[in-house]
This record gives sequence, C-alpha cells and structure tokens, in this order.
Amino acid sequence: MSLFHLFILAVIQGVTEFLPISSSGHLILLPSLTGAADQGHVLDVAVHVGTLFAVILYFRSDVVTATIGFGRLLRGKVDTQGAFLALCLVIGTIPVIVVGFILEMTGLAYVMRSVAMIGWAILGFGVLLYWADMTGTCEKTDTDWSLKDAWIMGLAQALALIPGTSRSGITITAARRLGYGREGAAKLSMLMSIPTIIASGVLLGLHSIGNIDLPQARDAAIGAFFAFVAALIALALMMRLLRSVSFTPYVIYRIIFGAGLLIWAYS
Repeated sequence: MSLFHLFILAVIQGVTEFLPISSSGHLILLPSLTGAADQGHVLDVAVHVGTLFAVILYFRSDVVTATIGFGRLLRGKVDTQGAFLALCLVIGTIPVIVVGFILEMTGLAYVMRSVAMIGWAILGFGVLLYWADMTGTCEKTDTDWSLKDAWIMGLAQALALIPGTSRSGITITAARRLGYGREGAAKLSMLMSIPTIIASGVLLGLHSIGNIDLPQARDAAIGAFFAFVAALIALALMMRLLRSVSFTPYVIYRIIFGAGLLIWAYS
C-alpha cells in the first residue's frame, strides 16, 4: 500500500474515531469512494491501536486510576474511586460485546454496510445528537457517573455497531440526555472507547493471526503511528472547543455528508 493511502486511512481513522461523525462509516466508504482496495483486517487493527494509545495518553490520569481500580475489582472490592470507575467501564462495555458477537455470528455485521444504510445512520443519528445536545441539561459532571448511567450509555454504544452511527456520537447523545455537560459527556465517551477499542482490536486480530507478512507489518506500524498523531490532535482540539462550542458543527457535517451519501445511493 502506498504511503499516501496509508496516511489517508490513518488520518480518517484517527480524526473520526473520537469526533462524533462515525469512523466506521468513513472507513467502509473509503474503498468505494476512492476505488482503492479494502485495507484489510491487519490495517484495521493497526489504526485502532494507534487511536487507543492516543486516548490512553490524553486521559492517562484517569486510565491509571481505572487500571489500579480494576485490580481491586478483580479481588471483589469496589471501595475506591478507581474501582468504581473500572466497574462502570465494564458495565458500559458489556452490551457492545454481546451485540457485536451476535452480529458477527449471524453475519448481520456484513449486511449493514451499504452506502444507503450508512447515509441514513449518519444523518439520523446526527439529528438525534443535535436534539440531545440542545435539550439536555448540564447538571452532572463525569465524577457523577453511576452504574445505571454507565449501563444506559453502554446500551447506546451497542447501536454504534450500525455503520454510520458513530460510537462517540451515540454515547455523547445518551450522556447529554442523562444530564451530563458537554465536556463530561465527551470524557466519559472517550473513556468508554478504551475497552471497546481493545475488544474490537482483539476480534479483528483473531482474523489476522498467521497471515501477516513483513510488508503488512511495516504498513501496520506506519498506519498506527499516523492514526495516533491524528487522533491525539483531534481529541485535544475537540475537548478544548467544547468549553465554548456545542456539537452543532459536527451535526451540520453529518447532515451534509449523510444527505450526499443518500443522493449517491439512490441516484
């Protein structure tokens, strides 16, 4: 794969993974729009790993707290802030793992990849994000996260298995309706992405074991690096902008992009 194609692929994954505009929808559409060959599972895993390291680095303090807490959770103790945070992350990840397994086993995961479906999802869930952002209150911060809210956000996250939905977008939508402020909603969404990306990376990796040659390994390393840098920049910019800007710019992009895809699909 050319360096330019690797760069485009990695930047798309890095930027769209955390912005509420759907990374899966953009990646699925890339071969269709450019005529390039599908990137394959190896590169999918690599760019996901790159974005994973970006969110871990950006929220390193919370990640350390949750990791230490997870150790206590494994010992059956939920007696610290870290252990409770780890429990919330586990609760919030269960739905997407269960639904993802069902879709994979039934083959439905490959049925929902049409341009029309992606267009409707980008458009429809974008409008839903706007509604939640405009009507949601700001009475809660990320420190108010509860098991109930983690479960509700987890159920919402499972909807992101529909290409075009956006994992960050749908979890932020749920968080805003639950009363979390924009920064708190985005932070919880990003923290939820860590176990989810790990789970999806493991699943994709199982498809690639034993099929990686040296050129693929080189491309994977380059792609992971580009995705890491792009994701870190996108994440930092979004978190800073949310102090003064709503999610409306992302919604406008989704409406324009989704409408364009629908016109293309039905023309």
